[in-house]
Amino acid sequence: MAITILIVDDSKLARIVAGKAVHSLQPDWQRVEASNADEALAVIGSQDVDVALLDYNMPGRDGLALAAELRTLRPTMPIAVITANTQDEVIARARSLSASFVAKPVTQEALQGFLDGAALRLRADGK
Repeated sequence: MAITILIVDDSKLARIVAGKAVHSLQPDWQRVEASNADEALAVIGSQDVDVALLDYNMPGRDGLALAAELRTLRPTMPIAVITANTQDEVIARARSLSASFVAKPVTQEALQGFLDGAALRLRADGK
């Protein structure tokens, strides 16, 4: 069964960069995109999504608010919050939601640990 990753960022360029990094590391994974929290929730409601990469700074709800909603909907989903805001409070809030923290700019190296861990967790869950 294919694994689907949702990339949420209000910047199309940031979604492209993250998508290319994901493709390089996990070429068999399907990628879907959303530009804000409302679009992300619509995607989650309409298709099976296994992993989420969430930008922190977005119009409307931020990535941590979205992570909290996703954690309620999908308690075991691997989630990473991606941001250039590396304040301890942001990192701590992400971790309190059992979400990983990935600093921008997004690179293959920055994503590798999260994606490898997500793949292991999904395999353990039978994906």
